[in-house]
Amino acid sequence: MGSGSARTRRLTGRLCAGLLAALLCAGAAAAQDCRADRVSFRVQGRAVATFSVEVARTEAERAYGLMNRDRLSPDAGMIFVWPEPVHARFWMKDTRIALDMIFVDPKGIVKRVAADAKPMDLTVIDGGTGIQYVVEIKAGQARALDIGPGAEMQSALIPDRLAAWPCAAR
Repeated sequence: MGSGSARTRRLTGRLCAGLLAALLCAGAAAAQDCRADRVSFRVQGRAVATFSVEVARTEAERAYGLMNRDRLSPDAGMIFVWPEPVHARFWMKDTRIALDMIFVDPKGIVKRVAADAKPMDLTVIDGGTGIQYVVEIKAGQARALDIGPGAEMQSALIPDRLAAWPCAAR
């Protein structure tokens, strides 16, 4: 049993080290997915989409948003962030792309979706009160992905202690 046993121990050790490395890498990859420039949505506990987003935190960034753009990738969007919940009102002034607007509360729960907002329209889109995040994505995607009231958003912008779907859960 001498040399066979030593070889088995070496192989087992390498296998365990490899599995540990894979688990650590998988955990690190999941942690990297939960970043300020990414948002994920889940519906009834099932993850349905992740978007790369530009973050609009300042009043000037929120006012400009996605204006004067000619296209938006299907896996991209913008997240508007307020330091406290607000009564969110939007319009499509100077916005050339049809959008879905997803209005989200401080816990990351979707409260309302304004689907297919028309380019250049000056009609006020009322997202309601208690909104802290608004995600804009290409028109039609919220419906296609079944993102509606009650869906949950995951983002590093939402403190884990408040989040319905915390980053730590990934």
